[in-house]
Amino acid sequence: MELTAMTVGQYIELLASDAPAPGGGSASALCGAQGAGLVAMVAGLTVGRAKYADFEQDCRKAADEAGRLQKELLAAIDRDTEAFNGVAAAMKLPRETDAQKAERKNAIAEATLIATQVPLQTMRLARAALDVCQSIVGRSNPNAASDLGVAALNLLACVRGAQLNVLINLGGVRDEQMRERFRAESETIEAEAARLADDIVRSVRDSL
Repeated sequence: MELTAMTVGQYIELLASDAPAPGGGSASALCGAQGAGLVAMVAGLTVGRAKYADFEQDCRKAADEAGRLQKELLAAIDRDTEAFNGVAAAMKLPRETDAQKAERKNAIAEATLIATQVPLQTMRLARAALDVCQSIVGRSNPNAASDLGVAALNLLACVRGAQLNVLINLGGVRDEQMRERFRAESETIEAEAARLADDIVRSVRDSL
Protein backbone atom coordinates (compact mmCIF):
# COMPACT_ATOMS: atom_id res chain seq x y z
CA MET A 1 0.00 0.00 0.00
CA GLU A 2 1.36 3.41 -0.97
CA LEU A 3 2.09 5.68 1.96
CA THR A 4 0.09 8.49 0.40
CA ALA A 5 -2.97 6.22 0.18
CA MET A 6 -2.97 5.69 3.95
CA THR A 7 -5.00 7.65 6.43
CA VAL A 8 -3.01 10.08 8.56
CA GLY A 9 -3.46 7.73 11.52
CA GLN A 10 -2.22 4.69 9.58
CA TYR A 11 0.82 6.56 8.32
CA ILE A 12 1.80 7.88 11.76
CA GLU A 13 1.32 4.43 13.29
CA LEU A 14 3.60 2.88 10.68
CA LEU A 15 6.13 5.68 11.11
CA ALA A 16 6.23 5.05 14.85
CA SER A 17 6.60 1.29 14.46
CA ASP A 18 9.77 -0.77 14.15
CA ALA A 19 9.30 -1.02 10.39
CA PRO A 20 12.50 0.14 8.63
CA ALA A 21 10.52 2.53 6.43
CA PRO A 22 9.08 5.12 6.21
CA GLY A 23 11.68 7.18 7.97
CA GLY A 24 13.04 10.70 8.06
CA GLY A 25 13.16 11.15 4.32
CA SER A 26 9.48 10.43 3.80
CA ALA A 27 8.59 12.49 6.85
CA SER A 28 10.56 15.41 5.40
CA ALA A 29 8.72 15.16 2.09
CA LEU A 30 5.43 15.17 3.98
CA CYS A 31 6.45 18.43 5.67
CA GLY A 32 7.14 19.85 2.23
CA ALA A 33 3.79 18.71 0.86
CA GLN A 34 2.05 20.33 3.84
CA GLY A 35 3.97 23.56 3.27
CA ALA A 36 3.13 23.71 -0.42
CA GLY A 37 -0.48 22.83 0.37
CA LEU A 38 -0.75 25.74 2.79
CA VAL A 39 0.62 28.13 0.16
CA ALA A 40 -1.97 26.85 -2.32
CA MET A 41 -4.68 27.28 0.32
CA VAL A 42 -3.77 30.91 1.07
CA ALA A 43 -3.61 31.73 -2.62
CA GLY A 44 -7.00 30.10 -3.13
CA LEU A 45 -8.50 32.11 -0.29
CA THR A 46 -7.41 35.27 -2.10
CA VAL A 47 -8.38 34.55 -5.71
CA GLY A 48 -11.82 35.72 -6.80
CA ARG A 49 -12.37 38.17 -3.94
CA ALA A 50 -13.02 41.73 -5.02
CA LYS A 51 -11.22 43.31 -2.08
CA TYR A 52 -8.02 41.46 -3.06
CA ALA A 53 -8.29 42.15 -6.79
CA ASP A 54 -4.81 43.69 -6.83
CA PHE A 55 -3.37 40.34 -5.73
CA GLU A 56 -5.40 38.22 -8.16
CA GLN A 57 -2.71 37.58 -10.75
CA ASP A 58 0.03 36.80 -8.25
CA CYS A 59 -2.19 34.44 -6.28
CA ARG A 60 -3.50 32.60 -9.33
CA LYS A 61 0.07 31.92 -10.38
CA ALA A 62 1.02 30.90 -6.85
CA ALA A 63 -1.96 28.56 -6.51
CA ASP A 64 -1.04 26.74 -9.72
CA GLU A 65 2.66 26.45 -8.88
CA ALA A 66 2.12 25.49 -5.24
CA GLY A 67 -0.39 22.86 -6.32
CA ARG A 68 2.12 21.36 -8.74
CA LEU A 69 4.85 21.30 -6.11
CA GLN A 70 2.50 19.79 -3.55
CA LYS A 71 1.83 16.86 -5.88
CA GLU A 72 5.53 16.33 -6.51
CA LEU A 73 6.34 16.45 -2.81
CA LEU A 74 3.54 13.99 -2.07
CA ALA A 75 5.06 11.63 -4.63
CA ALA A 76 8.44 12.11 -2.93
CA ILE A 77 7.04 10.54 0.25
CA ASP A 78 6.79 7.18 -1.51
CA ARG A 79 9.89 7.74 -3.64
CA ASP A 80 12.05 8.11 -0.55
CA THR A 81 10.78 4.88 1.00
CA GLU A 82 11.21 3.09 -2.32
CA ALA A 83 14.80 4.34 -2.50
CA PHE A 84 15.50 3.08 1.02
CA ASN A 85 13.94 -0.28 0.18
CA GLY A 86 16.20 -0.47 -2.86
CA VAL A 87 19.30 -0.13 -0.69
CA ALA A 88 17.97 -2.70 1.77
CA ALA A 89 17.28 -5.16 -1.04
CA ALA A 90 20.78 -4.68 -2.47
CA MET A 91 22.30 -5.32 0.94
CA LYS A 92 20.51 -8.69 1.09
CA LEU A 93 21.95 -9.97 -2.19
CA PRO A 94 24.08 -13.13 -1.88
CA ARG A 95 27.83 -12.74 -1.47
CA GLU A 96 29.16 -16.28 -1.45
CA THR A 97 31.24 -16.01 -4.61
CA ASP A 98 33.46 -13.26 -5.99
CA ALA A 99 30.97 -12.67 -8.79
CA GLN A 100 28.12 -12.34 -6.32
CA LYS A 101 30.15 -9.99 -4.14
CA ALA A 102 30.91 -7.77 -7.15
CA GLU A 103 27.26 -7.78 -8.22
CA ARG A 104 26.13 -6.92 -4.70
CA LYS A 105 28.67 -4.11 -4.40
CA ASN A 106 27.50 -2.57 -7.67
CA ALA A 107 23.85 -2.93 -6.71
CA ILE A 108 24.44 -1.20 -3.36
CA ALA A 109 26.31 1.64 -5.08
CA GLU A 110 23.52 2.16 -7.62
CA ALA A 111 20.81 2.02 -4.95
CA THR A 112 22.72 4.43 -2.70
CA LEU A 113 23.09 6.88 -5.56
CA ILE A 114 19.31 6.88 -6.00
CA ALA A 115 18.82 7.18 -2.24
CA THR A 116 20.97 10.33 -2.36
CA GLN A 117 19.36 11.86 -5.43
CA VAL A 118 15.80 11.43 -4.17
CA PRO A 119 16.11 13.63 -1.03
CA LEU A 120 18.19 16.13 -2.98
CA GLN A 121 15.29 16.51 -5.40
CA THR A 122 12.96 16.88 -2.41
CA MET A 123 15.15 19.76 -1.24
CA ARG A 124 14.89 21.42 -4.65
CA LEU A 125 11.10 21.15 -4.63
CA ALA A 126 10.75 22.61 -1.14
CA ARG A 127 13.14 25.43 -2.02
CA ALA A 128 11.00 26.26 -5.05
CA ALA A 129 7.88 26.24 -2.87
CA LEU A 130 9.50 28.76 -0.53
CA ASP A 131 9.90 31.12 -3.49
CA VAL A 132 6.19 30.74 -4.24
CA CYS A 133 5.35 31.35 -0.60
CA GLN A 134 7.42 34.52 -0.47
CA SER A 135 5.79 35.82 -3.65
CA ILE A 136 2.42 36.23 -1.92
CA VAL A 137 3.50 37.40 1.54
CA GLY A 138 1.72 40.74 1.92
CA ARG A 139 -0.05 40.09 -1.37
CA SER A 140 -2.73 37.66 -0.24
CA ASN A 141 -5.67 37.38 2.14
CA PRO A 142 -4.34 38.82 5.44
CA ASN A 143 -6.71 36.61 7.44
CA ALA A 144 -4.54 33.66 6.43
CA ALA A 145 -1.17 35.35 6.87
CA SER A 146 -0.16 33.02 9.71
CA ASP A 147 -0.67 30.05 7.40
CA LEU A 148 2.10 31.34 5.14
CA GLY A 149 4.40 31.44 8.16
CA VAL A 150 3.51 27.85 9.00
CA ALA A 151 4.05 26.93 5.35
CA ALA A 152 7.55 28.40 5.46
CA LEU A 153 8.41 26.50 8.63
CA ASN A 154 7.19 23.23 7.13
CA LEU A 155 9.15 23.83 3.95
CA LEU A 156 12.32 24.64 5.88
CA ALA A 157 11.89 21.47 7.94
CA CYS A 158 11.55 19.59 4.67
CA VAL A 159 14.75 21.06 3.29
CA ARG A 160 16.77 20.41 6.42
CA GLY A 161 15.38 16.92 6.96
CA ALA A 162 15.98 15.93 3.37
CA GLN A 163 19.51 17.32 3.58
CA LEU A 164 20.28 14.96 6.46
CA ASN A 165 19.19 12.09 4.22
CA VAL A 166 21.48 13.34 1.46
CA LEU A 167 24.41 13.58 3.84
CA ILE A 168 23.97 10.14 5.41
CA ASN A 169 24.12 8.53 1.96
CA LEU A 170 27.04 10.51 0.55
CA GLY A 171 29.63 8.07 1.86
CA GLY A 172 28.22 5.40 -0.43
CA VAL A 173 28.47 7.54 -3.59
CA ARG A 174 31.48 6.24 -5.50
CA ASP A 175 32.18 9.19 -7.77
CA GLU A 176 34.04 11.76 -5.67
CA GLN A 177 33.15 14.71 -7.90
CA MET A 178 29.49 13.74 -7.86
CA ARG A 179 29.62 13.29 -4.10
CA GLU A 180 31.03 16.76 -3.57
CA ARG A 181 28.58 18.25 -6.07
CA PHE A 182 25.67 16.76 -4.12
CA ARG A 183 27.09 18.06 -0.85
CA ALA A 184 27.65 21.56 -2.21
CA GLU A 185 24.19 21.78 -3.74
CA SER A 186 22.54 20.59 -0.54
CA GLU A 187 24.42 23.22 1.47
CA THR A 188 23.48 25.97 -0.97
CA ILE A 189 19.81 25.00 -0.94
CA GLU A 190 19.72 24.80 2.86
CA ALA A 191 21.30 28.24 3.25
CA GLU A 192 18.92 29.82 0.72
CA ALA A 193 15.90 28.10 2.27
CA ALA A 194 16.87 29.29 5.76
CA ARG A 195 17.10 32.91 4.58
CA LEU A 196 13.79 32.71 2.76
CA ALA A 197 11.96 31.06 5.64
CA ASP A 198 13.34 33.59 8.12
CA ASP A 199 12.25 36.48 5.90
CA ILE A 200 8.79 35.02 5.44
CA VAL A 201 8.21 34.32 9.13
CA ARG A 202 9.53 37.75 10.10
CA SER A 203 7.23 39.46 7.61
CA VAL A 204 4.25 37.42 8.76
CA ARG A 205 4.93 38.19 12.44
CA ASP A 206 5.24 41.91 11.66
CA SER A 207 1.85 41.83 9.97
CA LEU A 208 -0.01 40.17 12.85
